[in-house]
Amino acid sequence: MSDKKTISEFELLLIANQLIQDHDNYIDGMHANKVEEKDDVLVFKGEYFLDANGLPTEKTTAVFNMFKYLAHHLSKEFTLQQ
Repeated sequence: MSDKKTISEFELLLIANQLIQDHDNYIDGMHANKVEEKDDVLVFKGEYFLDANGLPTEKTTAVFNMFKYLAHHLSKEFTLQQ
């Protein structure tokens, strides 16, 4: 039994990106451009601000933490339309 609202990827990304922009840890350019659902957990993806060698930067950690925050909060509320 689930109380989750079924939502389209487009609608969910609108909500997620608004949450990102309103968050205290927002970094200019941070946004989610894709979301998948794996084992009832929403997995957000987007720009990770890697350096020229493809290695993480300080911003990478902030983005990872933001996507983790989104997964934690939005997975309780929504499920993706199939």
